[in-house]
Amino acid sequence: MKKTVFLFIVLMQLVFVGCTEKNKEPKAESAKIVEAPLTYLPFKTVSLTDMSAFKEPSSNWQIVGDVYVDRSQKTTITSTAGTGVLVSTPAPKSRGNLFTNFEHGDIELEIDVMMPVGSNSGIYLQGRYEVQLFDSWGVKDVAFSDMGGIYQRWDDTKEEKGYEGHAPKINAAKSPGLWQHLKILFHAPRFNEAGEKIKNATFKEVWLNGQLVHENVEVTGYTRGTKLHEEKPLGPLMIQGDHGPVALKNIKYKLYGEERVTLSNVEMVEYDSGTDILPSFDTITPLRTVKTDSISAQMATGKRASKILVYSGNLDIPTTGDYTFDMEFLSAAGVLIVNKDTIVDYQLDKPSRFATVSLQKGQVPFKLIYNKISRYYIGLGLYVEGPNMEKHSLTAKQSYMPRIRNPKNDIFVEVEDEVIAQRSYFMHNGVKRTHVISVGTLENVNYAYDLESGSLLKAWDGVLLDATPMWYVRGMDQLGVPNDFNISFNGGPEFAFLENEKSVWPDTIPAQVVQKQIGYKLDKSGMPSFTFKMNNTTIENKIVPVEGVRGLKRLIKMEGSEPIWFKIADGAQIKKLPDGSYIIKNENYFIDFPDENGTTPVIRNVNGRDELVVGLSAGNQSVTYNIIW
Repeated sequence: MKKTVFLFIVLMQLVFVGCTEKNKEPKAESAKIVEAPLTYLPFKTVSLTDMSAFKEPSSNWQIVGDVYVDRSQKTTITSTAGTGVLVSTPAPKSRGNLFTNFEHGDIELEIDVMMPVGSNSGIYLQGRYEVQLFDSWGVKDVAFSDMGGIYQRWDDTKEEKGYEGHAPKINAAKSPGLWQHLKILFHAPRFNEAGEKIKNATFKEVWLNGQLVHENVEVTGYTRGTKLHEEKPLGPLMIQGDHGPVALKNIKYKLYGEERVTLSNVEMVEYDSGTDILPSFDTITPLRTVKTDSISAQMATGKRASKILVYSGNLDIPTTGDYTFDMEFLSAAGVLIVNKDTIVDYQLDKPSRFATVSLQKGQVPFKLIYNKISRYYIGLGLYVEGPNMEKHSLTAKQSYMPRIRNPKNDIFVEVEDEVIAQRSYFMHNGVKRTHVISVGTLENVNYAYDLESGSLLKAWDGVLLDATPMWYVRGMDQLGVPNDFNISFNGGPEFAFLENEKSVWPDTIPAQVVQKQIGYKLDKSGMPSFTFKMNNTTIENKIVPVEGVRGLKRLIKMEGSEPIWFKIADGAQIKKLPDGSYIIKNENYFIDFPDENGTTPVIRNVNGRDELVVGLSAGNQSVTYNIIW
């Protein structure tokens, strides 16, 4: 059961002065370079300097430097010379599929794809099981044939010839012309010594643009479109080239076998706890010592008791090589020691989860200390990844059990027949913003706006907010949560008084600037427009849906006695496209300016990041642009 709440809260006028203590510019400190630990073992990459990674490619496949999709033309893609991008442009006499030289069983695959308008392609695991590539931008009810779907099987002898297609859980497809990230964890079918299949192929996980769209989907046989009509333990990766144009880059993979790290000769010693500081074990008396064949937080005795569990024994390492360990705790701390070296020291105030070490084949001694500080939470997870070895758990299934929210308690804020403006706390880039208003439109395109900084934070479609954290567990978090599939903006000051075009953009409102919020007003349709002042400059900001597509239009009006700069976007790279729009790489969205707008933005690079900015002279000025994703 899903509860739906319709809320509208009128914002009281808030005044924020830029010269408060928190807005003073921080003192410069010398940079400290800290090497981040590996969180997973490296992937192998498919070289896209030439076509040598593929078997007998047909002429519709080429290596290029970059691609561009004209969003006004169907199934059209153009390219520029260079390397690093694989592109297929099918022609009547050249429309072959592409096969990799390597074959795989279990595989973890990551790849970036770009779809032209209305185009159709596919990724076939082992050349037999297809994950669909399709321009599904804006599709409301997705099917197996949409982007990220697992394509159906086909049997001409059946009355209903197509069967077993699996639609993605949500439509996470981006606009044509944007790079989209696909991640697949695939388990190949299993066969006995006689060659008989004993287990079906399984898509363990499929992620599209950071969203889990499939989990543990079993396929009983090859899907439609393959020419390989016999299931086998191995097969090449195939990319469909006989339908529409498609571009791909950043192809990387890991091949997995069935070997796993196991435990042996494990002993557990239990002690009383009560502090996050580990005691000297020589000075305290153990409660019990037991032999065990597994590691589990559930072995702590007593109801709601604080305990320390110390496990020791051997890791049975099947292959010499690098191994990455990952530890997870719930309101606990712990230490992992391998070969007498402390490789992970996880403390509540400085949680460090990951470590990579080189281990020799054979038995390697280990010690794991689990300090269950909280009386109310039980949670210990230990995971390992090794050479040709998928990440797997070394702890029992019930050892790490984070609290799972009961769907009966879910409270969602949804738009039905009127615009909704909902105040809440809001997380943005790891920081809780306390003066945020989220606006849901009749077109189901939504955004979050920070009233304190006067900046756009996020944009998304679908349900406006998950408001459960505002009520669940006494509403401790007080958060409104947007859909996971969203785009995020900088969230810092969008307007600044710069000395010149090359001046560094401030991270906070400078001390010499007084920023005052005027509040917002609603138009006849219920859409708000926000107004604030920076010194003597008044800025009005209105954000509305773009008609007919997934996007937002921003209408900025400025009136002031001095010039001011407006930062439209920033990212790792910003590029102007042939149609006059700009592509923002990182979040990967478009900025479009209406033809009649007359705005001339500037792309500048500051401290290694591109910024799209426009200078506004004194007087009455305006900027209008669209955000498309």
